[in-house]
Amino acid sequence: MGSNKKKGDSWRSMSLFAISWPIFVESALQMLLRISDTFMLSKVSDDAVAAVGVATQLLLFAVLLFNVISYGASIVISQYLGAGRDREVERLTGAAIGLNALFGIAVSASVVAFSGPLLRLFGLEPALLQEAERFLWIAGGALVVQAVLSAVVAVIQAHGFTRSTMMVTIGMNVLNVCGNVLVIYGPMGFPKLGVPGVALSTVVAQLVGLTVNLYVLRKHIGVKLNASVLTRWKREHVRQVLSVGFPSSVNNLSYSASQLVTTAFITTLGASMLSTKIYTQNLTFLIIVLVASIGRGGQLIIGRIVGAGEAEEAYRRALRHLAISMGLTLTAVSLVAVFRVPLLRLFTHDASIVGLGASLLLLGFLLEPGRNFNVVMERSLHAAGDARYSMISALAVTWFASVPLIYLLGVHWGFGLYGMWFAFMFDEWARGLLLFHRWKSRAWQKKAIVRRGAAVGIAE
Repeated sequence: MGSNKKKGDSWRSMSLFAISWPIFVESALQMLLRISDTFMLSKVSDDAVAAVGVATQLLLFAVLLFNVISYGASIVISQYLGAGRDREVERLTGAAIGLNALFGIAVSASVVAFSGPLLRLFGLEPALLQEAERFLWIAGGALVVQAVLSAVVAVIQAHGFTRSTMMVTIGMNVLNVCGNVLVIYGPMGFPKLGVPGVALSTVVAQLVGLTVNLYVLRKHIGVKLNASVLTRWKREHVRQVLSVGFPSSVNNLSYSASQLVTTAFITTLGASMLSTKIYTQNLTFLIIVLVASIGRGGQLIIGRIVGAGEAEEAYRRALRHLAISMGLTLTAVSLVAVFRVPLLRLFTHDASIVGLGASLLLLGFLLEPGRNFNVVMERSLHAAGDARYSMISALAVTWFASVPLIYLLGVHWGFGLYGMWFAFMFDEWARGLLLFHRWKSRAWQKKAIVRRGAAVGIAE
C-alpha cells in the first residue's frame, strides 16, 4: 500500500515546463519534417511535390484515426498511474498497442487496395496519379508501423518520459533527411529513386524510431510486451480508452473538416486571399504548437492528479496551467507582431498581401489567447475523463455558429479575411468559455475513469 501511495503521488514532482518543452520540440520537428520533404522533392519536379502532397492528405487522415486509441490510452494510463494501480498498466499498454496494430493492418490493406479510387477523388492527371499511387503503395502499406509507433509514444509520454520520445523523433528526422538526400540526389552513385524513394526513406526512419521506442518502453518503463499481453485485452480497458479517445478524435476530425470548408470559402475571394491566409498561418505555426504542447503536458499531469483522487489540486493546477500558458502565448504573439512585416516578406513581396497579413497578425492578440483558452481547458477536461462534453460543445459551436459566421462575415457581407478572422476569434473564445464554465462547475469530478483504490463504475 505504501508503494502504491508513493507511485500515485509521483505527480508532485512533475513540472509543466519539463513535460511540455520536449513535446513542443517533437511536434515542431514533425511539422518541419513535412516541409523538408516538400523542399527536397521540389528539386525533382513540381509534379512530384503535388503527387506526394495529395497522397499525404490521405495518410494524415489515417494518423488521426490512429489517435483514437493512442490519445485515449495516454489519459487512461495517466489516471491509473495516479491511482497507484501500476500493475494494470502493462495490460492497458498491451491492449492499446495491440488494438492499434490490428487497426493499422486494416487501414494499410485498405489504402493499398483502394489507392487508385481514393486518389481519383482529387481529380489528378494521369501522370500525377501514377506518382501518387506509387508513393501510397509504400507509405500507405506501412501505416501499421505508424499505428504502433503512435500507441507506443503515447504510453511513454503518459509515464512522463517526453524527453525520450523527443530524442527519438530528432533521430528519425535526421535519418529521414539523410535518406531523402540519398534517394533524391543520388550521391556516390546511389540510385535516384524519386517519389518511391522518399516514401521508403520515411518508412525506414519510422521503423528505426519504433524499435528504439520499444526499447525505451521495456528498459526505462519496465513494460514487457508478449503475445498474451498484446492479444488478451480486458474489455473494461478497451471501453475506458475509447470513452476518451473517440470524442477527442471526433473533435480533431471536425476541426480538420471545418478548415477544409473555410479554405473553400476563401478560394472564392481570390488567390491572393488564400495566399495571405497560408502565409499568416505559417507564421503563427509555432504559437499553435506551443499552445498544443502546454495543453498536452498539462493533461498528463492532471490525469495523474485526478487518478490520485486529488480533485481540488487538479482544479487549481488546471487554472495555474491556463495562466502560465496565457502569458507564454501573449509573449510569442508579441514577438511575431514586432517582426511581422519582415517575416511576411520572406514569403512574398506583394505589398497588398504583406499589408493585409500584417494586420491579421496583429489580430493574433485576440485570436491566439482564445485558442490557448480553448485548448488548455479542453485538455484538462479530457484528462479528467470528461471528453464527451467538449466534443458536443465543439461540434455545436463550430457547425451551428462558427462556420456559418465565417461565410456570412467573410463572403456574404464582404468583410473578407478580416470578417473570417473575427469568426475564428468567436469560435475559439466561445468554446473556451463553455469549457471554462464546465471546469468551474466541477461536473468533471464525477467523470474520472479510475481513482486510487477503485476503478470508477467497475466492480472489483
